[in-house]
Amino acid sequence: MGREISSNDKCDMSLCPVNKAMEYLSKKWSIEIIRDMFFGKTRFSQFKEDKPKLSNKVLSDCLKHLESKGIIKKRIISDTPTVTEYYLTERGKSLNKVIYELAVFTIDCNDNEEYLDESARMERKKEFREILDIDIE
Repeated sequence: MGREISSNDKCDMSLCPVNKAMEYLSKKWSIEIIRDMFFGKTRFSQFKEDKPKLSNKVLSDCLKHLESKGIIKKRIISDTPTVTEYYLTERGKSLNKVIYELAVFTIDCNDNEEYLDESARMERKKEFREILDIDIE
């Protein structure tokens, strides 16, 4: 199968790639913001539209965190009034497969409020593949 992990690797979980990935994505709302960007949202107010519990401060902190990790970039569109847009960097765009697999996991678990038959699940996956620009061979 795979390479055996040495006892040193087992003890030092800070070297674990999953742990490292979580440093990028574990801040509350990060995954949702990244997903929203794939779905075309670029502005502060758009990120809040369907998240009534998301405060301005938490959103601002999340955007700063994602920017510091190289996942997103901020672009000032105009100074008066200040209009800022956010967009995914190449590193951020590379998360498309992660977002897709999370969606597929939930679609396949059929944990939605309503039951999805096989055809509906396949259609939902197709929608996500198109939006996230996923090539499946």
